[in-house]
Amino acid sequence: MTDSAECKATTTEQDEQRDDAHLDDIEEGAGCTEIWEHLAEKREE
Repeated sequence: MTDSAECKATTTEQDEQRDDAHLDDIEEGAGCTEIWEHLAEKREE
């Protein structure tokens, strides 16, 4: 029998500065078209 280590989710500085943070407000399962439209709208702002 092996001891299992406890996994605790912690927020790190790296998690807070993710490269895909600009996609946070896109719905789960969005396709390429939805993502492209979202990015185009952000560019216009």
